[in-house]
Amino acid sequence: MGLVETARPDGTARPARSTASACSRITWTVFLTLLTWSGGTSPGLARADSKEQMQSLDEQVQEIKSDVLGIAAELSRLEEKLLYPSNTQVAVFVSLTEGETFRVDSVRIQIDGELVAHHIYSFKELEALKKGGVQRIYTGNVRTGEHRLEVSVAGKLPGGKDFAGAETFSFSKDVGPKLVGVTLAGRASGDLGIQLGDP
Repeated sequence: MGLVETARPDGTARPARSTASACSRITWTVFLTLLTWSGGTSPGLARADSKEQMQSLDEQVQEIKSDVLGIAAELSRLEEKLLYPSNTQVAVFVSLTEGETFRVDSVRIQIDGELVAHHIYSFKELEALKKGGVQRIYTGNVRTGEHRLEVSVAGKLPGGKDFAGAETFSFSKDVGPKLVGVTLAGRASGDLGIQLGDP
């Protein structure tokens, strides 16, 4: 590599310097400039920072989702209290006796001659009932005093025979919420029995 000799403004010669040294300075200058433009971080560090930021953002989103679900549940409880005050609230629940093998297709609920609920069961809902699940089929308002509840059920017996039955019950509504349980049970005669009690 050669030496480069340059002249000063007054005409005297400057000391010769290596072109390699000059190239090295230029290379370092370009490197430092690029480093400054990149914010002083390498691509690897930038990717790591970006990944951490994404994880932090995901955690924040999950926290917000959790907060929203909590608020929605609280609003639902408040709405129920407003729509169904405790002094007039009545709720009807449906369940199966343990070990029942018949298939329930639909249940209709009437209170004082008015249809208040009609539910057609999916396979998953029926499986849940067979495993001991309890379904709240109706929540509404009734005045204190005596009331008439009519339950109509349609479905299939274990042998494949269709059945449709209905039973009428009376229940008393006092001050405070009233919970009514409807239990569906097979009978020795092969048809379906409907019983009223607590859920």
